Amino acid sequence: MILGIDASNSRVGGGVTYLVELLRVADPIAHGIKKVIVWAPQVILDQIDNRLWLEKRSNLVINEGHYLKRALWQRNELGKELLSAQCDMLFVPGGSFATSFRPIVTASLNLLPFELPELLRYGASTMTIKLFLLRISQSHSFRKADGVIFLSDYARMVIMRLNKVPVRNHVTIPFGITSFFFQRPRPARLINECSSSDPFRLVYISSVEPYKHQWNLVEAVAKLRQETGWEILLEMNGASGSSMALKYLHKSLQTYDPDGLWCKYYGVLPFNELPLMLNRADAAVFASSCENLPNILLEKMASGLPIACSDRGPMPEVLKDGGIYYNPEHPEEIAHVLLEMLASPSLRSKFANVNYERSLYYSWQRCAHDTFEYFAKLGRHYKRSSNVLNNSRGQ
Repeated sequence: MILGIDASNSRVGGGVTYLVELLRVADPIAHGIKKVIVWAPQVILDQIDNRLWLEKRSNLVINEGHYLKRALWQRNELGKELLSAQCDMLFVPGGSFATSFRPIVTASLNLLPFELPELLRYGASTMTIKLFLLRISQSHSFRKADGVIFLSDYARMVIMRLNKVPVRNHVTIPFGITSFFFQRPRPARLINECSSSDPFRLVYISSVEPYKHQWNLVEAVAKLRQETGWEILLEMNGASGSSMALKYLHKSLQTYDPDGLWCKYYGVLPFNELPLMLNRADAAVFASSCENLPNILLEKMASGLPIACSDRGPMPEVLKDGGIYYNPEHPEEIAHVLLEMLASPSLRSKFANVNYERSLYYSWQRCAHDTFEYFAKLGRHYKRSSNVLNNSRGQ
């Protein structure tokens, strides 16, 4: 079996990490897949390890970055290249495809287009239009695909319900966690012993988007500091994806900590610096109201941290009893939940240990094994079905 992978629309973010990590640890030959051919921008191919069974392909259209030209290439040329390369299956991790080649497996990596209240937080904007177009194109692809990989059962439920996708040939395979995030839990500190020179460090790593609610967290921590007198340092890191959300955050910072004494927003730190930020933290928060499978939540679990978490989406499915939950749109509720967790070192220690042990399940080796086993199983099923159809036509 030869597997083709169309990553021509991959540029940045979790989709790139998914592809790079998956191919780094995969052993396709163990699953009967003798060769994998990847079509992607050269900048992405350069990040993928060279393997004996791997062939990398790119071209001018893929590298140009113009969406319409890439869509025409997928529709008119990709199928020909797949047939010429004798591919038996195509995997499209980006969700949408235009080729008529079969069989095709795609993956659901972005839930935002399918959760209408979250999508509409962007208001009348080009982002809203883009998300609606993604909703249309990915819905069509999910219905037409021979198989769909979901990252969480929550995402699988939402998308299959909205699109009436048949249950057959769909599977949940979560991402893995990059190995350098794993840190065993540290002893839980008494918050009353923290000082202005050695504060209790509360960390929130996530992009600044309308559904991430950083501004509500700033208000909640301000309220908690005022009511308890605790020395809490809130550290935040993440790309400013939305100018509207960034405006909300800056307004909150100006209102509650204009001198920048206890709340730090660092912008974007290099990926390899995030483990250091998590390793010096005492606890983590996660305030998103829309996720497919929140990588950073997994990374915070692997870092051995207790977590106060949003009660929306797949977060309870992932974190389970490793944290304490709140409505991310209610600062008063966030403050109350933080008070409960921060006041109890034993509770924080329990959460930290539970999270670290549970995070061990989320390995890229397990993800790669399950993914390629799924490709092999679906390929055998498709081959049997084709043989039955050909035999019936010959009778």
